[in-house]
Amino acid sequence: MPDLLLKGTVQMRNQMLRWDGGDLYWSELRPYEGGRIVVCRRAADGATSDVTPQGFNARTRVHEYGGGHFAVKDGTVFFTNYVDQRLYRQDRDGAPQPITPAKDIRHSDMLIDARRGRVFAVREDHTTGAPEAVNTIVAIDVQGKREPITVAAGNDFYSSPKLSPDGGRIAWQTWNHPNMPWDGSEVWIGELDGDGNVRSSRKIAGGLTESVLQPEWSPGGELYFVSDRADWWNLYRSRGEGDEPVCHRAAEFGSPQWVFGMRFYDFSGPDELVCIYAERSGSKLGRIDLNTGRLHPIELLYTTLFNVQVSGRKAAMYASSATLAERVLVVDLDTAAQEVVKVANPAHIDPGYFSIPKPIEFPTEHGLTAHAFYYPPRNHDFEAAAGDKPPLLVLCHGGPTGSAGPTYPFEYQYWTSRGIAIADVNYGGSFGYGRAYRLRLNGQWGVVDVDDCINAARFLVDQGLVDPDRVAISGGSAGGYTVLLSLTKRDFYNAGSSQFGIGDLELFIKETHKFESHYCDTLIGPYPERADVYRDRSAIYFADQISAPVILFQGLEDKVVPPSQAETFVAVCKQKKLPYAYVAYEGEQHGFRQDKNIRRTFEGELYFLSRIFGFETADRIEPVEIENFIPRRGVKGAISFP
Repeated sequence: MPDLLLKGTVQMRNQMLRWDGGDLYWSELRPYEGGRIVVCRRAADGATSDVTPQGFNARTRVHEYGGGHFAVKDGTVFFTNYVDQRLYRQDRDGAPQPITPAKDIRHSDMLIDARRGRVFAVREDHTTGAPEAVNTIVAIDVQGKREPITVAAGNDFYSSPKLSPDGGRIAWQTWNHPNMPWDGSEVWIGELDGDGNVRSSRKIAGGLTESVLQPEWSPGGELYFVSDRADWWNLYRSRGEGDEPVCHRAAEFGSPQWVFGMRFYDFSGPDELVCIYAERSGSKLGRIDLNTGRLHPIELLYTTLFNVQVSGRKAAMYASSATLAERVLVVDLDTAAQEVVKVANPAHIDPGYFSIPKPIEFPTEHGLTAHAFYYPPRNHDFEAAAGDKPPLLVLCHGGPTGSAGPTYPFEYQYWTSRGIAIADVNYGGSFGYGRAYRLRLNGQWGVVDVDDCINAARFLVDQGLVDPDRVAISGGSAGGYTVLLSLTKRDFYNAGSSQFGIGDLELFIKETHKFESHYCDTLIGPYPERADVYRDRSAIYFADQISAPVILFQGLEDKVVPPSQAETFVAVCKQKKLPYAYVAYEGEQHGFRQDKNIRRTFEGELYFLSRIFGFETADRIEPVEIENFIPRRGVKGAISFP
């Protein structure tokens, strides 16, 4: 099954798609090419091809998480190349040509202004000698010959430059430390002269406690944007000296901007827009009549949708569900006919092996309710013995301002087809449930997330659905932080798995990149004033209290959570003779992109749990060495420390 799941598979999460007339462009990450991101094209006649050639990886390092890595107009593609971070121009059927200097100056979120011969882009300059990178919006000559123009500067962060239909105005999003864009941000408009210089500018919306995102011009020249001022990310438009809601609904018409280039809506005409909105059951596609504000759902079989783009009467997006792999989908807005352009995982899997997630609500601390998706074990070739309950794997997503959804993660089906249940937890702080739910984590990271994950497991145990003696927790990045803290400061789980998880918050904030350098000010408190809280919420200081074996996976080129985080934890485990396993990957960054390492991670995690929980794996898996661990023979799920 691992070969079936990985062979020919690409990753589409956090990728982009754009129309250029009748041609559709998209990007895909290819694990079988070492994690290279490739820009692809489906021409109007249906022919598909790669655009960016071998030797180029269309990935930007702005904010380290990237996104917004290409733009296209009239067949000419502009993209950022990962190795040198230069911005390249590639004419149709031509070779890429650099238009920015060979310096550590990075670009993202490109916007092509053909009339002025400029490319507007977010710039992140690491060459100024300032304590941290300098972010601006610039206008770059499309041939790389004229000097760039600075469009917006002075704030810590910028995003989403958008040119008005007449070319006379440009809108953008901006925010400052210590806010993340989902905490508080602003939308501004600048008046442009003929060369692209901003003559004057003014704020349109947003502030310190309001998140605004995706400014977009209507065909008639009105500015639209998404705001969470009424708890949910809803659509608004600027009119006169103020603004007005377009369609009020208890649903999310946006999400946290971890990457650039995200599109939640687009215009299908002067009186209508097409949008993606998320409710508790998943994402939906809709059309909004801009005269009445009425939302008309478009019925699809998918529960996860992102990055919608419209050309004429066709809408393109990425789509998936619990049983349908991610794909580039085109929907005819007049007939609702659907066309699949590219599927991320071409493998055919019998429905008898699919676990369909069930949204659950469960009680948590302080009389509140939290959310998760429960995946029961599913394999029609096997049936558990009477009274035997499955092990449970509790998953905590990254971010921590992220979210779990009813999507098609093949790793989940790998687990559930082998008899392991999954609880994918949307702990307090997750998006998809309004701003108030996101704010639960403020000042409480390392408390609320830990409590909610444990309470999700307790709820499933109380329902009689899982084995209380075989409960493990797993997560990556911020999810790995929750894992490590849960294993050291709570005595609940029987095992844990951390992928590039944060073990030392003080080390993290001292070593991490600009985008997240003040993230913990909100999640934990100001530093160094609250250094005591940082230490109290760092698993590294409590490693000797570990309550269960842990396996750690780490990319050695990770700039977001450096390897020193895992290595420090490993050193403590060695010194204290605590049970652990450590798997490190050369050439991997934050999130694994190479197929061999992706496979090794989920196989290694299964092998690790098989040793801890006392079961045999269905596959032959290369063993992972677990230091300082002695299993107790004959006792299911029991462990012993030396």
